[in-house]
Amino acid sequence: MRQRACFNKDAAIIHHVSFPFSSVIAAVAAALSPPTRTPAGLRQTSKMTRLPIAASALLLASASAFAPVSLTAQTGTSLPLRMSTISADETFASEDAKKQIGNDAFLNTNLMQRAMSGPAKKNQEKLKIGIVGAGLAGMVAAMDLADAGHDVEMFELRPYVGGKVSSWIDKDGNHIEMGLHVFFGCYYNLFGIMKRTGSFDYALRVKEHVHTFVNDGGKLGALDFRFPIGAPVSGLQAFFKTEQLEVEDKFHNAVRLGTSPIVRALFDFDGGMDMVRDLDDITFTEWFTQLGGSRGSLDRMWDPIAYALGFVDCDHISARCMLTIFMLFAIRTEASVLRMLEGSPQTYLHDPIIQYLEDRNVKINLSTGCRDLVHEVDDQGRPTRVTGITVGPKDEVKEFDVVVAALDVPGIRKVLPENFRKYPIFDNIYKLDTVPIATVQVRFDGWVTELEDETRMMDVAGDQSDGKGGGIDNLLYSADAEFSCFADLALTSPTEYYKEGEGSLIQAVFDERAFDRSNDQIVQDCIDQLNKLFPSSRKLKCTWSSVVKLGQSLYREKPGQDKLRPRQATPVENFFLAGSYTYQDYLDSMEGATRSGLMVADEIVARADGPNGLKAKSAAAKAAKEEAVLA
Repeated sequence: MRQRACFNKDAAIIHHVSFPFSSVIAAVAAALSPPTRTPAGLRQTSKMTRLPIAASALLLASASAFAPVSLTAQTGTSLPLRMSTISADETFASEDAKKQIGNDAFLNTNLMQRAMSGPAKKNQEKLKIGIVGAGLAGMVAAMDLADAGHDVEMFELRPYVGGKVSSWIDKDGNHIEMGLHVFFGCYYNLFGIMKRTGSFDYALRVKEHVHTFVNDGGKLGALDFRFPIGAPVSGLQAFFKTEQLEVEDKFHNAVRLGTSPIVRALFDFDGGMDMVRDLDDITFTEWFTQLGGSRGSLDRMWDPIAYALGFVDCDHISARCMLTIFMLFAIRTEASVLRMLEGSPQTYLHDPIIQYLEDRNVKINLSTGCRDLVHEVDDQGRPTRVTGITVGPKDEVKEFDVVVAALDVPGIRKVLPENFRKYPIFDNIYKLDTVPIATVQVRFDGWVTELEDETRMMDVAGDQSDGKGGGIDNLLYSADAEFSCFADLALTSPTEYYKEGEGSLIQAVFDERAFDRSNDQIVQDCIDQLNKLFPSSRKLKCTWSSVVKLGQSLYREKPGQDKLRPRQATPVENFFLAGSYTYQDYLDSMEGATRSGLMVADEIVARADGPNGLKAKSAAAKAAKEEAVLA
């Protein structure tokens, strides 16, 4: 297993070495030699013998400024390191939940085994648990709680499961999605869940280890992580060698990355990660331009990445959010590897989970939203415990020992009664901002991303399934379009998205810049912008299109939001929260949702048994209620 630092930091001492700035310039210059290119415009891995030396020189030239006191030869003492912006010991009852937060959680590949194996124990007491929301977080929580021996029932407002990862089939047999879903190699918890349901080995397609940018006129740039040496060198050379930036911007970009927390993390991950946590109150642009980063780098490379992560640009996204991802890319070779599903999320992600739940007698009620939380209050009007929920058009009351609200930000706001806001943890949810997105799917009569061979672009004859069509089989970014990221699903996920006799099915995600336009206008704008990126595609015709709008999608990763995210356990003793917006050391993503589902289950399992456990408290509350009625 790869170590989380370049050496054993407990046994080694880094001596403070002073490098002149000319060494940095020389290192960067050596790293800027132009790459070789294939006829298709994608980079090849060549013998870059100078590159590891250049990258190392740049790192060493920068590292002295960030080497923590505990790692220098000037003192033998160490400074205490924070594990998280939330103290695990104060807020989590479960040891397994604690493992999902703090610096170690980013590098702990054992989390995959935890997700794959299920909860650490089976409870002695059996709880009746209601879960509001059948998105990824809710379903993962249900898996663990059912395996821990509890009676679980789920309630979902929509006629399908999946939440923000939902997909469904329209009347003509087309698979419709709510977003473009990409699986990074550091999705350890989600991969564990997929292994547990048996879908991991057949559901995912691994892509080339390249993040490709498509610019106007079909010019390609890339972050090419393919390299004989793994992280951090593979990541450093990808940024140093990218053709997405001009030489001057590449120089400024290299200098800024060389003076970032990422450098410290290579020698002292805890110290580097603590630096990143402290950057949640400024934007990435503010951080990047403080010590040499250029506007050109932001516009041409970082903005498309920021839009792909959180649907906002670098001027508005938290520096913590961006640097968290880059930290993972720098430390873990596999973190930047991309996978995509064989087909729709419903078939390849949700259906195996549903089967797992049904095998354990979990009941999933679709088209049955929660309308209210039935709860008791203290003499100040604050909620003390939730006794049940009202669901459906007839406001049927369902009683439970425990209720989990596994919802997104707009969903939890609709469910929470007003008096819950008397507690800061709930009131802070209303301070979280969200971003709107529009997911566009456009099918063509040829292969849009085929840049080199016009005959191949027009050829849709015969069986071109299993990714045999023309074009680029990978996630794509662009600085010259309004969609943050896009892909040809007929190539990347062909089992359900390829149709014989037809070509590309482009799926693109538009951010708030285009959200208020009509669906027809968004489709036309998508086609027009694709034609600019791939000029030869002007000869192709659109044969089908779809637009799905989410007015309040992810929570907005702007500065200052991280401290507002609620933990899974709440002041209401039997009411819990789950969802990717809740506190866990990851972004609002599929992995974040999975983590939150595992954490909420761990918290319930840890609290279920004993004389002061959730079951005992539920029984006592029911007995007191019955006694009050008799009195």
